Amino acid sequence: MDATEQYRAARDHLLALRGRHEEAVQQFTWPDLGPTFNWAVDWFDAIARGNDRRALVVVEEDGSSSEVSFDAMATRSDRVATWLAGLGVGRGDRVMLMLGNQLELWDCMLAVIKLGAVIMPTATAAGPTDLVDRIVRGAATVVVTTPEQTGKFAEVPGDLLRVCTAEAEGWEDLRTAYLSDVPPVSHPGTAPSDPLLLYFTSGTTSRPKLVEHTQVSYPVGHLSTMYWLGLQPGDVHLNISSPGWAKHAWSCFFAPWIAEATVFVLAYARFDADRLLGVLRDHEVTSFCAPPTVWRMLINADLSGGPGSLREIVGAGEPLNPEVIEQVRAAWGMELRDGYGQTEMTAAVGNTPGSWLKPGSMGRPLPGVPVVLVDPSTGEPVDGVGEGELCLDLTTHPLPLMTGYQGNPMGNAAAMDGGWYHTGDVASRDADGYITYVGRTDDVFKASDYKISPFEVESVLIEHPAVAEAAVVPAPDPVRLAVPKAYVVLAPGFEAGEGVARDIFRHARERLAPWMRVRRLEFAELPKTISGKIRRVELRAREEELAGGGQSADGEWRDDMFPELRV
Repeated sequence: MDATEQYRAARDHLLALRGRHEEAVQQFTWPDLGPTFNWAVDWFDAIARGNDRRALVVVEEDGSSSEVSFDAMATRSDRVATWLAGLGVGRGDRVMLMLGNQLELWDCMLAVIKLGAVIMPTATAAGPTDLVDRIVRGAATVVVTTPEQTGKFAEVPGDLLRVCTAEAEGWEDLRTAYLSDVPPVSHPGTAPSDPLLLYFTSGTTSRPKLVEHTQVSYPVGHLSTMYWLGLQPGDVHLNISSPGWAKHAWSCFFAPWIAEATVFVLAYARFDADRLLGVLRDHEVTSFCAPPTVWRMLINADLSGGPGSLREIVGAGEPLNPEVIEQVRAAWGMELRDGYGQTEMTAAVGNTPGSWLKPGSMGRPLPGVPVVLVDPSTGEPVDGVGEGELCLDLTTHPLPLMTGYQGNPMGNAAAMDGGWYHTGDVASRDADGYITYVGRTDDVFKASDYKISPFEVESVLIEHPAVAEAAVVPAPDPVRLAVPKAYVVLAPGFEAGEGVARDIFRHARERLAPWMRVRRLEFAELPKTISGKIRRVELRAREEELAGGGQSADGEWRDDMFPELRV
């Protein structure tokens, strides 16, 4: 069989094993694709030529929409690839794509892959300083962006080929790429090990790292993501994610098109939960993925209209709190399934369709992904029930795993130490093999010699109707070493004050073990990365700075201010 046939056979095997998780894990093996592979030519074009089904639907802010068939998508990307090649873009060139949810993004991603060049997805929220850092570290030679973003590149050094989606002084106009008919782009001869993607991590605890993926690690590795999402041919899949981040490639590019499903995109300037629900129903979306932040906003909206045509609903990006899962089940009678992965790899752990769901658990290892828990004190794997750092076994380099961090030998050595890829996440495993997230190794802390999982405390806090979001960090304490402090974002209709603080303290006291109880509380906005993940590292640093100066935060509430709670 050629590469396309091998790829299809592996895909079809997983589709046939839907709802049979144990069998899929036991039977699935990654396809042997031979000496050359290019996903855009060997897979996308193979399924797209002559295929009039919808590949991509983009619904704009004003309600208008654009639809592109698979066949048209192949042709559009051929034109862009040929035009870029005429400007000198070729195999191995690094191309920064800084585009929103617009048709040109998908055209350019396919086109760059067809040329054997390397994609550097970049969020439009990135500022000039971020861009200089990324272009220098990523060695980008081409940038593609919109007229609104060109000004950010005014101070960027180097001899960049600058491409804009419309007319802009000093920039090549991408629109001219669509004016000529061209033959299909030929295979660039890329090897499976050749680089394809360069992603910057979200930087929740440190400077963003530059992750390199190959022609197979994402394009083939996302077979695991397809299986977790439960996608099937003909599905309409909507994923809430901003371009520039790995989850966008996961669920707005690779996984749906691997399944021959429609990528459905909702473009918006400001998120509106009620509008999203209307779009889901009106456009008969069958599969929906969103980060926990969006799900928390949805359960505060009106879910009484039902789920429409939805068959699969999942959460990703951060752990799903059990309270959110339960509220969605109560409103829609559907199981909201959690999963786990990183920019550095594809989906690794998940609650798959048809599997028994344990609220709060991320699920079980996915087919083809060698997940292990490693005891940080011994460096040895944890057998059976237990807790440890979630790692991948490097006995054979896992296909979905990055090749490494670019320009960061120390980071690579630490990440791959001891024969394991270290995710930096602590998790526990129960007797049924289900894995539950505990927290980042940097976020888990001790109070009175007890280990505290911020996620576990935060999950209890958001059960309170006044709490929209919460982040728990250690606050230095002279007696206990540290005590849990909660930074809380209030839900609409609640105002910060003594009464709400007292009620949240009471709520936590009644539901948490004594050593896990929140001792301090502050109402505040949460610092986040530009991808929307909470930067607890900033909150920890703030607490340490306050403690070092012998100060308390203005507006901080402490449980000892409410003696009645001590009874």
